[in-house]
Amino acid sequence: MSEGVLLDWLLDSDPSLRWQVERDLAGAPPQVWQATRARVATEGDGARLLALQDADGQWAGGAFFPAGFDVTDPTGDEPAGQPWTATTWTLNTLREWGTDAAALGDTAGRLAVNSRWEYDDLPYWGGEVDCCINAWTLATGAWLGVDVAPLARWFAEHQLADGGWNCEWVEGSTRSSFHSTLNSLKGLLWYEELTGDDSLRAVRHTGEEYLLRRRLLHRLSTGEPVAPWVSQFGYPFRAAYSALNATDYFRRAALHDDRAPDLRLADAVEVVLGRQRPDGTWLQEHPQRGAVWFAEDVPAGQPSRWLTLHGLRVLRWWDGAGTAS
Repeated sequence: MSEGVLLDWLLDSDPSLRWQVERDLAGAPPQVWQATRARVATEGDGARLLALQDADGQWAGGAFFPAGFDVTDPTGDEPAGQPWTATTWTLNTLREWGTDAAALGDTAGRLAVNSRWEYDDLPYWGGEVDCCINAWTLATGAWLGVDVAPLARWFAEHQLADGGWNCEWVEGSTRSSFHSTLNSLKGLLWYEELTGDDSLRAVRHTGEEYLLRRRLLHRLSTGEPVAPWVSQFGYPFRAAYSALNATDYFRRAALHDDRAPDLRLADAVEVVLGRQRPDGTWLQEHPQRGAVWFAEDVPAGQPSRWLTLHGLRVLRWWDGAGTAS
């Protein structure tokens, strides 16, 4: 499809996606995309998620898993996968969709009183031992105005010697994980963007180096691709690493830090470009299994507006900086 038709297709979407298309692809003035963003809390998918909140501030009665879920077998029946309806996942979605924190009212306070982690019954805003969970809690706490500075420092204290993070550190792992490192970096960047506290910027940059040394795709030891999942794109990203998820993080971090794109991203950008279809879209390839409140994107095999937004803005940023080969 032509560029104009592609843009119209992207704009014909829920406010949670449309405002980002207006800002990042259509060049709309701030008053336009900000007005669209304000609609996320009052109509469409964002309003639907807000309406599903429990009286105690949670969603589905639990912090990371729904109430009553067997946390000793988190994948449950393999075809079903992990449920994505509990508090942390829903708040992640609302934050990433650009929901105004004011629309959450006293959610932060209610969670402080009522929500405990399934791990050791720890209080919600203190986090627990999992890097990814703590990263999402850090980002969401900063968004909702909670003092999560101690949790931010946790990432400096638990950064591994190779520069990244691994959620299995508590089991003795000393080698970082692509997934855990990317999610930790995203949490630290959200925290810095929302609070203005840049005291952990060097920690974040060290974590970025872990991925950049591997060109976002490869094992450092052999140079071989780390795994097939680097080129399998699905939305929502949730905890999953992919070249698209990672390059969009580095786009955002570079813009925040006012830095040029690192040339070591080139291979990963090529993977993103290689998944683009002739009509300019990206297909939903690898959606994660598990119970959801409602479908946030199209089924596998269909063109995804969300993935197309992410793909196009990565390529425009990369090309706009004059880094395209």
